[in-house]
Amino acid sequence: MHILPDRPDALLTREAVAGALTAAGYPVSPRTLATKATRGGGPPYSLFSARALYRWEDALSWARSCTSAPRRSTSEVDARHAA
Repeated sequence: MHILPDRPDALLTREAVAGALTAAGYPVSPRTLATKATRGGGPPYSLFSARALYRWEDALSWARSCTSAPRRSTSEVDARHAA
């Protein structure tokens, strides 16, 4: 069981942020975060030595930004993807 950080500025390793996001309802793996760090599209991070460190607030904001608005049916179109 992963514990959610109590401070928005808490610095978390890739493994810890993946666990915390999953516990918060945003299932993501450390491997996915690593891929996004290489290809782009993931949460911002800093390097400490060779380790990626994520601020909890940034990681949670990123996860929320990847989430669609609430829907009432599968036929509703996400406004971000509408033409």
